[in-house]
Amino acid sequence: MAAPYDKTNPFAARLVERRRLSSPASQKETVHFSVSLAGSGLSYKCGDSLGVFPTNSAPAVDALLKAAGFSGLEPVLIPKDPAPIPLREALSRRLALNGPTYKFVQLLHDRAGEADRARLAERIAESDPEKKKAWLEQREFIDLLEEFPTARPTAQELIESQRRLMPRLYSIASSPAMHPQEIHLTVAVVRYETNGRRREGVCSTYLADRARMGESDLPVFVAESHFGLPADDSVPIIMVGPGTGVAPFRSFVQDRAARGVRSPAWLFFGDQRKDHDFLYADEWAGHLKSGALTRLDTAFSRDQERKVYVQDRMRENAAELWKWLSDGAAFYVCGDAKRMAKDVDAALHAIVAEQGGMTPEAAVEWVKQLKKDGRYQRDVY
Repeated sequence: MAAPYDKTNPFAARLVERRRLSSPASQKETVHFSVSLAGSGLSYKCGDSLGVFPTNSAPAVDALLKAAGFSGLEPVLIPKDPAPIPLREALSRRLALNGPTYKFVQLLHDRAGEADRARLAERIAESDPEKKKAWLEQREFIDLLEEFPTARPTAQELIESQRRLMPRLYSIASSPAMHPQEIHLTVAVVRYETNGRRREGVCSTYLADRARMGESDLPVFVAESHFGLPADDSVPIIMVGPGTGVAPFRSFVQDRAARGVRSPAWLFFGDQRKDHDFLYADEWAGHLKSGALTRLDTAFSRDQERKVYVQDRMRENAAELWKWLSDGAAFYVCGDAKRMAKDVDAALHAIVAEQGGMTPEAAVEWVKQLKKDGRYQRDVY
């Protein structure tokens, strides 16, 4: 019988481990989390993701309530909900505190005093679309309410301007063959500053700061994915996963280790500095020794004057990489979609053209076929 837990009915899991992976001297805060599935009936496979429903931080909710002039007790009705709930609960658990739109700016204009209305009108009338977009992207709801203090929407108008607080999906970093009752996550905890205000990633800081250890109150569900190991264990695999993009490849290699698979497996891993950001270094060393991982190439961008990335390591090993692909290897990429995945894709096309003796157009067709055959898979975000 299928487990009753899904996105509409998440399981109240327990967080059983929280361990920092990056060193205190790292410019990044990367943390390993273990979530217990005991009692859920849930199962997962390598390549799947775990959906986590976060809550907003209490200080962020308090600050927004203060800026908006509300106590938090005001009853509000979230669209499609059957009954009103207190505003504080809506802001804490149901609604996103960031991402205001110009529709909200227009609402503030309509509710503002004369001076604020004039300033808001200037913003709305901005003719340069890039300036207009950049101005709003630097602001959350609290910024706008503080910048235009005479603008006072009602509690209901405020919540109708906000997006739903959605679950975040994290690539699973463990194998069910090794950890059938646990799911591991590799998470970059997001903390930054915009418009002179400290910000934080809602779900990453929820896991790092607010989720309670050992308590059955972490709402999760398993999200199935197209991303996964070849059905045939003899197929070689090439994995490109810098930073937290290495998460599913930890799952892949764990799975191979647990099941005794020893076909060729090559991992490209990159981050900023070897001494501070080499995630799971000891585990990779163990897998290389056992044969569950055949080869590991690393790129630490800040350890030398010239920055080196995973795509550079691919190019340096172009002949060998082409040989693996020619021998039927599957090629996987996980991580940043905006830059890394594009750069890796460009390097792959260049290697195929150069090593395969193809025109750029022929290389494009060859890579397209690789995708059609399920041998080029991407989990990018």
